[in-house]
Amino acid sequence: MIKKIFSVLIIVFIGFASAIAQDSIQPTISKTYTIGIRQTPPFVEQAPNGYSGLSIETWEMVNKKLGWNYEYKIYGSLAELLTAVETGEVDFSINPITVTDNRMRKMDFSQPYFISHTAIAQKKKSNAWAVVKNLWSWEFISALLVLIGVIFIFGFLVWLFERKKNDAEFGGKGFKGLKEGFWWSAVTMTTVGYGDKSPQTTGGRVVALVWMFMAIIIISSLTASIASALTVESINNEINSVADLDRFNVVTVGSSSSQEFLDLYQIKHDEVTNGAAGISYLIENPNDLFIYDEPILDFEIERQELEDEIQVLEKTLKKDYFSYSFPKNSTLIKEINPSLISTMKTMEWSRLMENYN
Repeated sequence: MIKKIFSVLIIVFIGFASAIAQDSIQPTISKTYTIGIRQTPPFVEQAPNGYSGLSIETWEMVNKKLGWNYEYKIYGSLAELLTAVETGEVDFSINPITVTDNRMRKMDFSQPYFISHTAIAQKKKSNAWAVVKNLWSWEFISALLVLIGVIFIFGFLVWLFERKKNDAEFGGKGFKGLKEGFWWSAVTMTTVGYGDKSPQTTGGRVVALVWMFMAIIIISSLTASIASALTVESINNEINSVADLDRFNVVTVGSSSSQEFLDLYQIKHDEVTNGAAGISYLIENPNDLFIYDEPILDFEIERQELEDEIQVLEKTLKKDYFSYSFPKNSTLIKEINPSLISTMKTMEWSRLMENYN
């Protein structure tokens, strides 16, 4: 009896051992991570063999160190992608998601991999309209007033010396004499040189000599000021604070950090689906502004060959930090961050960034 029980135990032990041995020789099946993306050129865009762009290329560099299996899950809108990250529908997203206070309450972020700005795009104005508009600008009027004042001062000085000894040319006393002095001063400054009036006294000629040399300098600077006032200028000079945006019709991409920014400052705005749609909107609405991520604006303008029609203003609204996004309390950040940071220190990474800047 004891032998039978012992034999059964041996058989059972051998069975367990065989099962364990079989499991040990089978290859371990690693997890396949789901990465949420949406088309956001130049960071993520459709390519013949899948997807390309800055975010795609940076992730492939980072994953060389990690060696993970992964698959992309495509979303049509930014709102859908953000919801997928928040709810854990995807493991993380490599799209250029700007880190904001509001988003940090709903999801976690990696080390930023790209620094950008929220910028303003507008349709360029026609030259004719800009000149007419700027003729009434304070810059032009103030430059003109200064010019008239300087001409009057030297005309008055010459008249003081010439009014008694050169009455025929400078008109004697009163307003008539001042008018003749002003005329001479203007003609001298512009180097027209009609020759109808010329100082005869020593004092008048000294004033004329000084005025001739000063006029060269003054007219150059004043001409530059007037030319600057008449030059086609963008709305850049009209926006000195966020509050100035209230004077324009503004559009931005829905659910973007730009929209959060406009909501924060209570700036009324309309929404478009992406950068390409925003640029198309400006073509049809030349007096409006499109506010969005600067690199995406630059890319779309160049891609649509609209450099002569659309411009991105030099003044930006805020600095943005693009990061990978994760569901709240994801443990993957601790695995990705070291690889991301070490990859960002390589020459390969630097060359990649140069291609996109």
